[in-house]
Parts: sequence; structure tokens; C-alpha cells
Amino acid sequence: MLNLQPLMRGDAAALLAFELENRAYFERWINPREPDFYALAEVQASIAEAEQARAADSAYAYVLKLRDEIVGRINLRHVERRFFNKAMLGYRMSAAHQGRGHATRALAMVLEEARTRLGLWRIEAEVRADNIGSSRVLLRNGFREFGRATRAIELAGAWHDLLYYEWHAGAAPRRFEPAA
Repeated sequence: MLNLQPLMRGDAAALLAFELENRAYFERWINPREPDFYALAEVQASIAEAEQARAADSAYAYVLKLRDEIVGRINLRHVERRFFNKAMLGYRMSAAHQGRGHATRALAMVLEEARTRLGLWRIEAEVRADNIGSSRVLLRNGFREFGRATRAIELAGAWHDLLYYEWHAGAAPRRFEPAA
């Protein structure tokens, strides 16, 4: 069973294993991370920061688990309530779990959470134009492409275009009331 859960301190060792196991695969799509990123203390610190961001309603980090194994991550970052009521989406799936529909299902779960529990009206995402799989996941979940930036990101010495996507909750925005 696929589960979407908030990133928690108890996930540190499993999250580090996930990142290390998929490092080469992820670096096909993003620039290499600093070596410190792959240290347990750094993972623990990033989880503490994620918990603070959640408490401050500025970002929401999730892990996707299949049984007890972390197979993906989804983040809603840069939450802007005033005037916009939106967040930026980021996600990644392990290389071994690509093409099974997990990312599509996980994104549907996080969008439901964004709409119902978090009261977000708009979610935005950006994807490299050659990342067809990620674009399909977004489109399957009701995102619409609204723009393209040419030569917007450099990876391994080559410049790539970015596609911009948006999703709306479908109903009139409501005011978010943080939990007490």
C-alpha cells in the first residue's frame, strides 16, 4: 500500500538511504548536491528545518512509502498565503519505482491534502522540458502548462528549457486557518 506521510525525524536514516541509493539517478535531472547533503547529521538538520517550516506554514515536506520503504518525496514549498494562497511543488521518485503510477497517485494525495487540509488554491510546478515523465504526472493530475523559459537552467554544462505548470483547487479559495 502506498502512503504519503509528513517527513518526520524518525525518517532520517531511511531518507539518507533513499538519497544515496538514487543519487546518480537524481543527478541526471538536477545539479549535484554538496557532499554534506549525504551525511546523517545534515539529513537530520534538514528534517528539523522541514518541521519548523511546517509549523510556520511556509512549506510542507512529505515522504512516499511503499510498506515501510521510502520510494519518493513530495514538497510544497514557498507557501504564499496573502494575495496568492499558493505553493510550489517539487517531487522525485526512486529509480526502481519509476513507471508504476506511484508518482501520479502520490501527487493526487498531496493535492487533496493541499485542497482540503491546507486550503491552498493554486499549486505551481516547473519541469525540465525533456522530463516527459514528470510532465505526464502533472497533466494526469489536472495541471495545465502556462509557460516556457528557454535556456533557463544549466545542468552538466548544458542549458535546458523549463516548462511551467499550474493547478487550481477547483472551488473558490477559502481562508486558511492554521491549526491551534
